[in-house]
Amino acid sequence: MTGRKQEDKWITLVAPVTGKVISLDEVGDMVFSRRMVGDGIAIIPAEGKAVAPMDGVISHLFDTHHAVCIQNPNGLRVLIHIGLDTVKLYGEGFKSRVRVSEQVKKSELLIEFDLDVIEESGCSIVTPMVINNMELVEDLQVLAQGDVQAGHHPVLKVRLK
Repeated sequence: MTGRKQEDKWITLVAPVTGKVISLDEVGDMVFSRRMVGDGIAIIPAEGKAVAPMDGVISHLFDTHHAVCIQNPNGLRVLIHIGLDTVKLYGEGFKSRVRVSEQVKKSELLIEFDLDVIEESGCSIVTPMVINNMELVEDLQVLAQGDVQAGHHPVLKVRLK
């Protein structure tokens, strides 16, 4: 029985975007590279679709649709931030497919985005995915390196306290 309880505390997150996984240390924004908003990974996207990394509810959707937070039933909150400094695009090139308080399933489409619009604006397309409430986390393991497919490849394993 103890083993089962311990296993229940692990949550596996799948890639939110298709592309190449990089360390947060490589992200050119100190807010992410210094883990000020949480720990996780970043992905250099190869296509403009972001999906849910886990089952949960949309707890926050930025008005500009460049970032979204998902919270699972255990309270784990994940932030997906599409690009760096993309808030300055005021939503141009982003189309949300979800609303706040909406229930989503792992791999469900959340946001469509135009990589060309982001790059032409001078913003980076690097997309961090971080655990936004690390106080709930006992252990975090990166499961993937290199190329991943959105909604399919496990990228993080999180153990809750």
